[in-house]
Amino acid sequence: MKLDVKTLDGAAAGSIELSDEIFGLEPRTDLIQRVIRWQLAKRRAGTHKVKGRAEIARTGKKMFKQKGTGSARHGSARAPQFRGGGRAHGPVVRSHAHELPKKVRILGLKHALSAKAAASSLVVLDAAALDAPKTKVAAEKLAKLGLSNVLFVAGNEVDANFGLATRNLPNVDVLPAQGLNVYDILRRETLVLTKDAVDAIEARFRVEA
Repeated sequence: MKLDVKTLDGAAAGSIELSDEIFGLEPRTDLIQRVIRWQLAKRRAGTHKVKGRAEIARTGKKMFKQKGTGSARHGSARAPQFRGGGRAHGPVVRSHAHELPKKVRILGLKHALSAKAAASSLVVLDAAALDAPKTKVAAEKLAKLGLSNVLFVAGNEVDANFGLATRNLPNVDVLPAQGLNVYDILRRETLVLTKDAVDAIEARFRVEA
């Protein structure tokens, strides 16, 4: 797959050959969905907690005598059906994370990249760097490129000035190549890779293959 390379100012900067094994697959939404579900499950804190019947600080004395009141039999005011009682089957502290095979995670990332390429939502820049950390300058350059909802992926490191200039722009994310993930790719309309990022991604998949 061949793609034109642009500069941050919107000018042409040649072209680049992208690997069809990474960017040219037929996107499978089931794989992408599995990886996103795995990612979001790992992010959940799992600290939700309510008190059960055994944890309520309340007397356990029998509420009223067993017979003769005309009411149902009850033995404790800590039971879930009473106001102030414990919660039945409530949430407890736990981990929501689940296992996902490494091969599925790798495939999910490839299919997410291929989905952006297939939708013509993939842009390659020669570099993502600025001379000064000026948000106004960064906003002007993004406007020239027609980018408003975008994920930038740099090489091994993000240019410090570019990172500072874009961090206050809404709907703009910047990641190093190592931080590339399926959820961040799909949550933004456009994926922008630098040439260094393309090299890093292809090298990463060669190692993991």
